[in-house]
Amino acid sequence: MDLQLEGRTALVTGASMGIGRAIAKGLAEEGVKVAIVARRRELLETLAEEIVRAEGPRPVIIVADVMAADAASRIGGEALAGLGAVDILINSAGGSRPLPLDAPEEAWDEAMTLNFTRVRQLTHALLAGMIERKWGRVLNISGKSEPFGLNAAFAAKAAIHAWAKGLSRDVGKYAITVNSIAPGRIISEQILRNYPPEERKKFSAEEIPLGAYGQPEDLAVLAVFLASPLAHYITGTVIPVDGGLRRYQF
Repeated sequence: MDLQLEGRTALVTGASMGIGRAIAKGLAEEGVKVAIVARRRELLETLAEEIVRAEGPRPVIIVADVMAADAASRIGGEALAGLGAVDILINSAGGSRPLPLDAPEEAWDEAMTLNFTRVRQLTHALLAGMIERKWGRVLNISGKSEPFGLNAAFAAKAAIHAWAKGLSRDVGKYAITVNSIAPGRIISEQILRNYPPEERKKFSAEEIPLGAYGQPEDLAVLAVFLASPLAHYITGTVIPVDGGLRRYQF
């Protein structure tokens, strides 16, 4: 299927590993010129070489810490300088933040900044160009809506869902769509670090109908489609990619 993405531009945060990396590669394979953002330059350089070897356009590499106060303006500015314009924004940077009941305010501030505030700021920094061109795609890699305990990232992801739904209502008239993908258990550095093989095997057998953790590419295929012109009538959604893990009915 021709996704009609040839010649588009995209900014992908959290691109050094896992889901963000897979999405960046998937977009590049469709002819999209990408700017890739993460803190670890060596991993971004490796990704860039893989994309070039696959005959994709060489990415614009942006090394940045999203926790920095000026992160949104800096990342947005470097992406625009390198790409000329940003048609597609993939907000993939983030991380789980389980907290105790007596966690200090600083811990909550850090989690909300990483998982919500920087996403909102970067998106709004790039919206003006999308509105001017009357086309754009904003895609957030968010998280589950069934907390199993106190985790500040869950609160931040819920904020993303509410913000993205409202934003989609305001920018739809400019042919800009805003969607979120809620990953299930997708193999990543964090998953491999926190869940040993036997625990992953047991969880997969008991909790995941499809019987296995997902791979980043399992989510990337949906992300690339939602970024395409073919997905022009899909907006304001939260779509799980979780092998059937979620238990809510609707």
